[in-house]
Amino acid sequence: MEEKELTVSDVKKLNSNKGLKAILSRKTLNYERAIRYVDYERKLKKLQVEIIRMQTWAIENNERIIVLFEGRDAAGKGGAIRRITERINPRHMRIVALPKPTEDQRTQWYFQRYVEQFPKAGEIVFFNRSWYNRAVVEPVNGFCTQKEYEVFMNQVNDFERMILESGIRLVKIYMSITKREQAKRFLDIKNNPLKQWKMTPVDERAQELWDDYTEYKKAMFSKTNTKIAPWRVIRGNRKTVARITAINYLLKNIPYDKDTEV
Repeated sequence: MEEKELTVSDVKKLNSNKGLKAILSRKTLNYERAIRYVDYERKLKKLQVEIIRMQTWAIENNERIIVLFEGRDAAGKGGAIRRITERINPRHMRIVALPKPTEDQRTQWYFQRYVEQFPKAGEIVFFNRSWYNRAVVEPVNGFCTQKEYEVFMNQVNDFERMILESGIRLVKIYMSITKREQAKRFLDIKNNPLKQWKMTPVDERAQELWDDYTEYKKAMFSKTNTKIAPWRVIRGNRKTVARITAINYLLKNIPYDKDTEV
């Protein structure tokens, strides 16, 4: 395949600190990949400035914002959240990734432990998985009964309507990847000592249960992709593109004072 001829702009990008880092971090030279990385870093920086502006607006106007990230295991939810939050004021935001419920929590209303994490005035809360565990992960893995699943599906839209009517802004994002890409990422996690902690027993069964996840995911979208609280499905096979798309979607759905086009 004929290689693309580098432009003057491309050469400048490759000669930058980020460009050189992108080239040297790979075992094989790939100039196009390095150029894409530089472009991604520039876009990310611009968007992070907008996120700071959005957070400032939220603080000044006592806004309460919830951002849900759902998706397949290893789909890039955590990575997207990190890029959104790494430059903003940590005193006015929280990342929530709840462990499995305690015995006491199992006796409570299902939504209760999530409500306890809701934002106060001027705060943004990011859920890395949320109450939608009961829509997909729990029934697929046998962590809830069929009755509990049905009760959840009957209540969730009313629950989100109450959230919105109380003045909280709700953004729902679903990160989607292919089965092949998930297998590739699992292999990377298992082979990387710095990432091995991420692999859970649920992750270990994700490939085997792929079709079951798909079935429940479709049911979730069919029931909960409502006009007032829609889902935004983002293709996550290319992490950098997915992160930029997620940030743009978040910024688009929060009516802060935009000074630039994003």
